[in-house]
Amino acid sequence: MDPQEYFSLLNASSQGDKKAFSALYQATAGKLFALCLKILGNKAYAEEALQDAFIKIWHNAGEYQAAKGAVMTWMTSIVRYRCLDMLRQKNVRKELALDEEGGSNKHLANHFDEEELFYAHNSKLADCMQTLEQQQKQAIHLAYFKGLSHHEVVQYIHSPLGTVKSWIRRGLLQLQRCLSYEL
Repeated sequence: MDPQEYFSLLNASSQGDKKAFSALYQATAGKLFALCLKILGNKAYAEEALQDAFIKIWHNAGEYQAAKGAVMTWMTSIVRYRCLDMLRQKNVRKELALDEEGGSNKHLANHFDEEELFYAHNSKLADCMQTLEQQQKQAIHLAYFKGLSHHEVVQYIHSPLGTVKSWIRRGLLQLQRCLSYEL
């Protein structure tokens, strides 16, 4: 489907056309679900995020402005922000539970459960990731596996931008050395 067709469907959806919205959903849901799954790493959360995002798309279809970007870009940003909100909520819940147990920063070590599935398919990378400091591992995971920008990583882990960039840069250099050595 070309961008003009997306625009026509979204425009009709903004007028309350349920058939147009259904067609828009059918044309885009697969790609948007894949994005949710990539960011959240959990099928149930991805399904919830996609549903929430499409509800927002339906209610805000009339607010779309073609001058600011393509329909798919607009929809992708809604989906992405919903996923990031869910990640933040999930992290906040972990922090509260751990603080109640007196665990302060232990949530950093427990944050990477979903990584195991990826690393099971790439043991060299898994071995090299284990050599990183926890902060480097977390920053790289959020930036490269979850697709967050440096500014979003800063908001997520509550550390200064320069520090986050340093963790990522040093961590990537260490991974490069480790992977080169392993090869």
